[in-house]
Amino acid sequence: MDLASSMKVNLFFIAAAIFLLLVAPIRSISAAGASVTTIRVGYPQLNGAVTPLWTIQEGKLDRPYNIDFKPIYIPGGARLTQTAVSGDVDIALTGGAVINAILSGAELVYVALEVSTYAFSLYGRPEVKEVTDLRGKTLGVITKGAASDHASIALLRLHKMTQKDMSVLFFSRQQDALAALDRGIVNAAMLSAPTTLMARRLGYKEIVNVGTLKLPYTFIGAAVSRTLSQKSPDLIKSFLKAFMVGLKVSKDQPALAKQALARHFGGQDREIVDEAYNSFAPLFPRVPYVIEEAVRGTLAASDHPKAAGADPKMFFDNRFLHELEVSGFVKELYGAK
Repeated sequence: MDLASSMKVNLFFIAAAIFLLLVAPIRSISAAGASVTTIRVGYPQLNGAVTPLWTIQEGKLDRPYNIDFKPIYIPGGARLTQTAVSGDVDIALTGGAVINAILSGAELVYVALEVSTYAFSLYGRPEVKEVTDLRGKTLGVITKGAASDHASIALLRLHKMTQKDMSVLFFSRQQDALAALDRGIVNAAMLSAPTTLMARRLGYKEIVNVGTLKLPYTFIGAAVSRTLSQKSPDLIKSFLKAFMVGLKVSKDQPALAKQALARHFGGQDREIVDEAYNSFAPLFPRVPYVIEEAVRGTLAASDHPKAAGADPKMFFDNRFLHELEVSGFVKELYGAK
């Protein structure tokens, strides 16, 4: 990564940190005579999975529903999940770390699932030409107990291996894992788009695209506290309306979605934007129901002692999306298609 790119990334993180200090709890403000509720939405990585959230912000797609999304970057799924538990964000767009937290007693629940498979690729140094070459070497993943970690566990299992066959280093950010790969600290790393393109630019090759294996998994979903879901069902439904609009517009209006990506990636590198968009847009569903099989896949990858005996249904609540579909909202959004 060159100096200019590093400076841009650093400036972005500084700005994000300042923003975290300034955000306030969920609140209502008056705008043009209407009450607008601010919702703090946390996300854990800078990748294409955040496209709908950023597109909503870019196009002000939340305003017709009298809500104002405030995206907050909190590196790492486990850290973001802890922030959701503490109430410092209202909604967490994150992956399998939520399931581990619920298994440990956290009062969280998924109300939507945006990507239901592992959207990662394994990239390696020249000495790693296939997955089995990782034996005795060092693998870099993002956050223990979160999506990248679970992706590595699932991939290794397909090759009759476990993380015990190698050393595993955990990082908070994709960029840190890539830097470790480039410096020889790790021999391979689990990466998502657009960090995948950065890896190729540095000369590293994709060993396997885990996403193409179509393994069910809660890669990124909307998790809320059970208290919020019980006390503010209308707020949850307003969020989901805007979120579904964001999913649709992200696919139907790529120019707007890519404009949002460019803004949050801190530059106009079209290849970076295209990598992020093209890798994730095909994965976005019309209606982001939480798929039970995806929860099962997450439980299978989890090393939590309670995972094996857990009922997948305890981790999600699809009733809000069902009510919106019954109300005609989805039909109205998509027309007669």
